[in-house]
Amino acid sequence: MDFKNEKLNEFCNYIKRRKTAIIGLGVSNVPLLDYLYKLGAKITVFDNRNIDDIDKSILDKITDRNIEFSFGPNNLSKLSGFDIIFRSPTCRPDTPELLEEAKRGAVITSEIEMLMELCPATIIGVTGSDGKTTTTSLIYEIVKNQGYKCYLGGNIGFPLFTKIEEMRPDDVVVLELSSFQLMNIKTSPQIAVITNISPNHLDIHKSYEEYIECKKNIFKFQNENGIVILNYDNEITRECANEAKGKVIFFSKERKLADGVILDDNIIKICKDKLRKHLVSTKELMLKGTHNYENACAAVAATLGIADEDVQVKAISNFKGVAHRLEFVREINGVKWYNDSIGTSPTRTIAGLNSFDEKIVLIAGGYDKHLDYTPIAKPILDNVSALILMGATSKKIKEAVEKEMNIEGKRIEIVECDTLKETVNTAKKIVKKGEIVLFSPASASFDMYKNFEERGDKFKNLVNSL
Repeated sequence: MDFKNEKLNEFCNYIKRRKTAIIGLGVSNVPLLDYLYKLGAKITVFDNRNIDDIDKSILDKITDRNIEFSFGPNNLSKLSGFDIIFRSPTCRPDTPELLEEAKRGAVITSEIEMLMELCPATIIGVTGSDGKTTTTSLIYEIVKNQGYKCYLGGNIGFPLFTKIEEMRPDDVVVLELSSFQLMNIKTSPQIAVITNISPNHLDIHKSYEEYIECKKNIFKFQNENGIVILNYDNEITRECANEAKGKVIFFSKERKLADGVILDDNIIKICKDKLRKHLVSTKELMLKGTHNYENACAAVAATLGIADEDVQVKAISNFKGVAHRLEFVREINGVKWYNDSIGTSPTRTIAGLNSFDEKIVLIAGGYDKHLDYTPIAKPILDNVSALILMGATSKKIKEAVEKEMNIEGKRIEIVECDTLKETVNTAKKIVKKGEIVLFSPASASFDMYKNFEERGDKFKNLVNSL
């Protein structure tokens, strides 16, 4: 008998002619707009950009369908009288206009929350301050290689809500989930992974505590059948085990756990009842860096009950990595250039610095997310021969490194530049044969670029044109 998604049918019947708001015309909400229009919802779209900044193809779609809209800095002033509101991940749920509508009785949700509520398949959700995309991609490759019909989405891939009619109970959905997507949700994936938690996005979140609580939502609404994968080496994630309702599986590179997945002597091992089974040596992996071996441990832990061990080994051994994450660009005159534009926080860049044995010429700096750069100073002094800075955070990074230099009595060259092109040309001049040039900004991209992908592509183009 063909499967019928009763929850989805109820939603489709509910949404017809309902007054529906879509806040933000970003990557996930434009396909959502198409889907809800097809279902007969009475849609109004909101976006804080001015109409001249909205993509013409989207404007044409809105006009052709006679969809109402409100654009500009005060766009939410017209948010009134709606039955259901889909907010974008960056629209805080405590925005006054949303709170007012919720008080009046409107349902406040998002594309990703509605997907998790209506999806009939097993959902594996991955969050964390670092390593989300690589871990999510590894899990997807393992599950796909096992033979499941598998969907990849959330913060990466295609917005999956529009694919929900295709999904069946035997399928698997793998989601990368940001703190913004997890904010205020009331449902959790059946299998939840937290790679680690460290300060991030404090330009959006009101506090580090709020950021942590958002991350915890990935498992807080599980029942006793839920599974949560946690990093034992991270104090915050380790303590999350105390709040889990279901099964907890730890992974670690520092502790020889009785149960879980560990990295020990450069070998990924599965531990059960104090017995340790060698799964794969890191020498067999194409991924580089201890942080990526941790990501592989998390992916193995998340798929223990889903995939065979030989499938896990094959998938993670063949995985080449994700663009902009310690991505090898080219070698010039004995110097290897790497693009790590995903390094949007100090912890990410520290992981990158610790991935190489060679001395590094580091290019860093960018948009200021109000993070503390003190922790990055010593890793820079330990691994870097020259530091090239640009962007809003360059002063903070420079001050942290200079303070550490005074403490340790060591000196490295520090050069400040105005553009990415200038940093690349400077690196070419000062790097020595046998060293690495690493572009890992330890900062977001928004001061100069739309996102870290655009920034990384620009870096690669500049290096390839040398």
